[in-house]
Amino acid sequence: MPLTPLDIHNKEFSRGFRGYDEDEVNDFLDQIIKDYEMLIREKKDLEQKVKNAEEKLSHFSNIETTLNKSILVAQETAEEVKQNANKEAKLIVMEAKKNADRIINEALEKSRKVTLNIEELKKEANVYRTRFQMLIEAQLELLKSDDWKNMTRQPDEESETAETDQGDFLKTRA
Repeated sequence: MPLTPLDIHNKEFSRGFRGYDEDEVNDFLDQIIKDYEMLIREKKDLEQKVKNAEEKLSHFSNIETTLNKSILVAQETAEEVKQNANKEAKLIVMEAKKNADRIINEALEKSRKVTLNIEELKKEANVYRTRFQMLIEAQLELLKSDDWKNMTRQPDEESETAETDQGDFLKTRA
């Protein structure tokens, strides 16, 4: 068990024939008591400081643990967000491809319909052109025919021409 300042103060030494000077020993012991008391106070102060430091260390260790857990949770959450974003991006790309395919197919279908319509219109235009040409040719033939000439003659000329036409008709029959 360590000595206390009181133990040092109450210590009695036996006296010998040629012993130490009692006042000198007492002064020295008083100095030791003061130093010893100072060391005990310093020890208590240091123990209190150590205790405070350990409490702070414990507090900061708890904070560190909490922060580490928070960082792990944040990393996991970030990874989940990243994975979800990648999945969503893939879905968007797939949807865009589907829409692009649909739009292309619709455009191709419309193109086919337009091509068929153009072909049909070309055929109808050719039929119309042929009919119009035939009509014009028929009208031209009508204009070139003698019937048209007969329609434009005067009544005197018509009787002469009619007789000549009848005579020609009879000649051709004979």
